[in-house]
Amino acid sequence: MSGTATTTVTQADPEVARRAWPRWLALGVALVAVAAVSAFWTDGGARLLLGALGLFGAVRGAVLVAGPGRDELDGRVRSVGIGTAVAGVAALAVAAVPGALAGWVLLVVAPLALLAGSLVLLSRGAVARRGGIVALVWAALVTLLLVGTGIGADWERAREGATSVAAILVAVFGVVLVTGSAGLRAAAARPVPPKPQPAGCAGCACAGGGCGVLS
Repeated sequence: MSGTATTTVTQADPEVARRAWPRWLALGVALVAVAAVSAFWTDGGARLLLGALGLFGAVRGAVLVAGPGRDELDGRVRSVGIGTAVAGVAALAVAAVPGALAGWVLLVVAPLALLAGSLVLLSRGAVARRGGIVALVWAALVTLLLVGTGIGADWERAREGATSVAAILVAVFGVVLVTGSAGLRAAAARPVPPKPQPAGCAGCACAGGGCGVLS
């Protein structure tokens, strides 16, 4: 997946890449750091992780909603943005509640996120489909492991396991963003292609401040 993302971003417009790569790098590093702290913070790791994901979702959703809405595609993007923002705000609200609620939410969300990611990969090309099959197997194994831990041992350990799984997923996403930022930086280093000149313009008159052909 990271290889596909890198290939895509290296084809980005240089101006867009120049603005985007620092944000991708900062967000990727922040997600990896949050995932690392959450994995080892027994008492508050789940709340920290859910709060970080909620903040990301709320901001990303707001950005999508604020975008232009002039055609049907933009309308669908805004609908996705509204759903993302609502889910982000809900995650922030859950993270603000003391206790085990965040852990219970991650116990449900972590296997579902693995399943959703595997289904997305299965709908892509041949290389992505192979990754989707692996992710689908992992989703099944993680679900069985968490449910088995909850029933056979106790649900607190299952919640801790779900927090660790969610932290790994967030760390992987962060690494993908860092890798993508390197591709965007490479795209930003490419020279900006010259703007096409009007028909009949040889370029000499424009260089002098006006176009004699068009006047």
